[in-house]
Amino acid sequence: MSNPIKKPDMIISPLPLRQGKNVPTPTTAKPQNRFNKVLQREVRKQETIRFSAHAEKRLKSRNISINESQRMKLNQAVDTASSKGVKDSLILLNNLAFVVNIKNRIVVTAMEQSQLKEGIVTNIDSTMIIPDSDE
Repeated sequence: MSNPIKKPDMIISPLPLRQGKNVPTPTTAKPQNRFNKVLQREVRKQETIRFSAHAEKRLKSRNISINESQRMKLNQAVDTASSKGVKDSLILLNNLAFVVNIKNRIVVTAMEQSQLKEGIVTNIDSTMIIPDSDE
């Protein structure tokens, strides 16, 4: 009760190598500059926090400025939160409070802690307290 397997009559052979001046080879092919630029831009976006238009308005209207040290601490806090699987976090840094979408690395809103009058922040799944480096 054996059924013989029929082999196709067709033979597959490799394509002949093209020869000529304009045929790129692995050693002479130019890097895809546009792709590399886009990739680098996207990687930079993933490495640093951004502020939403709403957050920028709040910073301006509340006369809050963020220095480079604070920005670095926010970045580190977002990295930590991301590694823990956090989605949206309230980050308390010095006397400032930031609501941050961790996945997109975007500060959604910002305020001074004294402006948390009601003491309630909604739509977050964690709170991070960043100690003041001067303490």
